[in-house]
Amino acid sequence: MKITIIHGQSHKGSTYHIAHMLAEKMKGEVAEFFLPKDFDEFCTGCNTCFMRSELKCPHYEKLSPITNAMDEADVLILASPVYVYHATGSMKAFLDHYGYQWMVHRPKAVMFKKQAVCISTAAGGGMKSTNKDMADSMFFWGVGKIYKYGVGVRAVSYDHVSERIKKKIEKKTSSLAKQINRRNGNMTPGLKTRLFFYIMRMTMKKGWNQTDADYWREKGWTGKKRPW
Repeated sequence: MKITIIHGQSHKGSTYHIAHMLAEKMKGEVAEFFLPKDFDEFCTGCNTCFMRSELKCPHYEKLSPITNAMDEADVLILASPVYVYHATGSMKAFLDHYGYQWMVHRPKAVMFKKQAVCISTAAGGGMKSTNKDMADSMFFWGVGKIYKYGVGVRAVSYDHVSERIKKKIEKKTSSLAKQINRRNGNMTPGLKTRLFFYIMRMTMKKGWNQTDADYWREKGWTGKKRPW
């Protein structure tokens, strides 16, 4: 099993420790990236990826190592602490660069057979909205199964998290790892994802962006073929 972890921050706090705990329990090969250290660009809003090709994005080369690792992974882990009730700015800036691969544009076939986990922590609240920030992209990429795990750790460092909360984290990550391991290699997307894909398929038959319409047609998705 190949696992790619994207950290929405560069420090190794509670979110980092939980992501690592989960990955270790899955016992896979891990590729790991830290934002903004490994990618620190903002989308310029040039629309080049939508209208022409993602290969023409001014940040394409810099982003390629992370893109390739995500494409090759069986499991994606997006981990972000809560910053003002949402994902970090670094995580948001990173995800902004993948709008072109939403199902409304040009989703990648490999995404439909992947699993993903969105992990967030906070001293207080905001985990639900933070996980949603990340899960939205995972869903619209077509990721087959998405898990969300948010923890109010009531501390600003993992060393200060209580033993009671750490035991809950241990139990939850073990449960998640078992579910992921069970589905690994046998993934098909859920009904909601397939329904949205079908709606986009109808749209692409008419086409509102020639680049997108050509892509779907070349994949055979406007016909009988499906990416799962």
